[in-house]
Amino acid sequence: MKKIFFLFFLLNTFTLFAAKPAHKLKGSFSGKVMDAVTGKPLSGVSVYISDTRTGTTTNLAGEFFIGNISEGNHLVEFSHVGFNTKAEQVIIKGDTKKDISLTEAVVENNAVIVTGVSRASQLKKVPFQVAVMRKEELQQTTSTNVIDAITRKAGVSSIATGPAISKPVIRGLGYNRVLTLNDGVRQEGQQWGDEHGIEIDEASVNKIEILKGPASLVYGSDAMGGVINIITNVPTAINTIKANVGSNYQTNNRLRSLYGNVAGNINGFNWNVYATNKAAADYKNKYDGYVFNSKFNEQNAGGYVGYNGAWGFSHLLLSSFNLKTGLIEGARNAEGKFIKMLPGGNETEATDADFRSTNPSIPYQHIRHFKIATDNNFKIGNNNLSLNVGYQQNRREEFGDIDKPSRQGLFFDLKTTTYAAQFHLKESNGWKPSIGVNGMDQKNLNKGSRQLIPNYTLNDFGFYGFAEKEINKLNISGGARFDVRNITTAALIDDNGAVKGSGFKKDFKNFSGSAGLTYEASKNVNLKLNIARAFRAPSIPELASNGAHEGTIRYEYGNANLKSEVSTQADASVELNSQHVSFNLAGYVNSFSNFIFYRKLKAVTGGDSTIHANGEDLAAFKFEQRKALLAGIEATLDIHPHPIDWLHFQNTFSFVRGVLKEEIEGSRNLPFIPATKLLTELRGDFKKTGKTLGNLYVKLEMDNTFRQTHAFTAFDTETQTPGYTLFNAGIGTDVLSKKGKTLFVINFSANNITDIAYQSHLSRLKYAPQNLVTGRNGVFNMGRNFSVKVNVPLVLNLKKA
Repeated sequence: MKKIFFLFFLLNTFTLFAAKPAHKLKGSFSGKVMDAVTGKPLSGVSVYISDTRTGTTTNLAGEFFIGNISEGNHLVEFSHVGFNTKAEQVIIKGDTKKDISLTEAVVENNAVIVTGVSRASQLKKVPFQVAVMRKEELQQTTSTNVIDAITRKAGVSSIATGPAISKPVIRGLGYNRVLTLNDGVRQEGQQWGDEHGIEIDEASVNKIEILKGPASLVYGSDAMGGVINIITNVPTAINTIKANVGSNYQTNNRLRSLYGNVAGNINGFNWNVYATNKAAADYKNKYDGYVFNSKFNEQNAGGYVGYNGAWGFSHLLLSSFNLKTGLIEGARNAEGKFIKMLPGGNETEATDADFRSTNPSIPYQHIRHFKIATDNNFKIGNNNLSLNVGYQQNRREEFGDIDKPSRQGLFFDLKTTTYAAQFHLKESNGWKPSIGVNGMDQKNLNKGSRQLIPNYTLNDFGFYGFAEKEINKLNISGGARFDVRNITTAALIDDNGAVKGSGFKKDFKNFSGSAGLTYEASKNVNLKLNIARAFRAPSIPELASNGAHEGTIRYEYGNANLKSEVSTQADASVELNSQHVSFNLAGYVNSFSNFIFYRKLKAVTGGDSTIHANGEDLAAFKFEQRKALLAGIEATLDIHPHPIDWLHFQNTFSFVRGVLKEEIEGSRNLPFIPATKLLTELRGDFKKTGKTLGNLYVKLEMDNTFRQTHAFTAFDTETQTPGYTLFNAGIGTDVLSKKGKTLFVINFSANNITDIAYQSHLSRLKYAPQNLVTGRNGVFNMGRNFSVKVNVPLVLNLKKA
């Protein structure tokens, strides 16, 4: 650990002091942002330059100023609540000035993104589908974790094991097929399991970019389904100090959170520090009442410190995530009441005091995730070098012995070092080429009394080339990549010290690549096409697991003979954006060789194969692989009628179908495929309401999830799920001072207003034990829930040095 800190100290000392004087030339960018219709100045507009990590917001007169910028061509993003984002290529030379006009928003179609590309790009010019969710939209969304919040986007859903644990699913692909990035660092936290979340503080999030489709070209293995890029640290304007204090309360599970951050920028030296405390009791629904042990508590802290200059920037990032969450087993007595374990093998009915507590009962898990990383960008002549190095330690402890409550049954200690470098070459004949390398070194140790997976080491390395060119209204891009991964495992040991799995060494090598184009057919019509080959090396549990978790229904066996998954996907879309209508239709086909999944095993005598473990009989599952195909459609429609300019009628539709090329036991359906979904929202946006209210919105939602009849029913692995319709509502506003400054922001929302009892097809609690009184299988999702969020911003402008 000391070596890791010493490495970061040396790297940042070099970048802060040695690189700073390398480029003396610097420029500035200033101007004014106005409403395109009224001509009035817009205050609070975010002006951000992604490649230099610098930005500011406009003052009450709509004016902005960014200093200390390296001279050259920069992509600048202007964004504001209720207005269309605008991206402009600006050549900075000396003191550069430019005024900007923004039009009222229909949908986000011109944002600047950094996910899946070699350098910051306009959303409408990348050939694949990327959804953007900003902090303001997150504030207006009620959820118990950040992954549930992004399921509002087309093609995105989640596999959940209670309110604290959700895993992203993009176009029917989840687990290790979706890569999560946090401030440029590949998030590694045992994301292969049902009961593992992503270990990122939702209150720290400034922006989320969701790339839908293969992204192995830039990121290597595990990005074949897509990428969730969570961006937390965004520098404030120069010579400014900002602070935010906020809270959230939700009625259903008594969730309460308090969070705050302080950020500043003094002559290029900038920082941000944040902290969150969150706790929730058991949630409830109409059928189950309070669901015992669905409680959790969470404490997080983090931030960054760095310097931005004409030569580039260098930032040192730190974060600490700490979560204790109950593992819901769903066991009930003969009266249909949830039970809790007592010492000596006894049990009792859970009481109201148990439901109200925020301290998890056994079984529960304790997850701690620590990360330190350095994020850098250097201007080298007319070229740029970006460099990101990170170290993470993920510790997951599982407590399941009521007679020995402090004894860890499972204790994974996972340490990962990641690195990524991109060299962006000077533009030549319209081509923008880049080359890059990235990889990781990983080591896992078992420190608990039991082992599910063996101790292992993993080394991963890949390199790639990428280029793009704009020819009139046509933008083309693509590249190729080669990866190699080495895995070495120790022998797997059972509870008595005997070997239950032999150690092995495995090497996986893969080529991947993509080619795409976008064509601006007219001012309002944009066409996209992308073809990509992606891959994923098997995870350690898929190769070598032999054991069971608390909180799951299965005993799983790995398969050391698994090969890498390889997929080829074609993705096409048409985008129509006019003043009053926005429409996006995307379709994709994804063909897999060696698709990995697990299924139940059958006993020799017939019926399910069961294993007695952890004091109970568990169904046995084993990983295998077959050829598979996924195909789907996503559509969004936003109607913004004239002259009722404040009204939005938004519709988001998602459909995906996954099948095996050859059926198994009468079923061809892939497991864990989300049901078809239609989200309809009627929304009113009011920029100014009197002198005291700004950015007022009112919305009504209908979340219609269709019946999922295409379950993987072979060996009773999965069951069909009925459809359901949820009604939600929300209202919120900025409360302003006499001078027009925001005093605080308040958001009210109501989810599942009619208190529908439902089960998501991807909820793992669906397979909890049956309630013998009602005959209903499993545990249901959260019922009616009201939420209130308050955020208080504070800004201090300092004199220029």
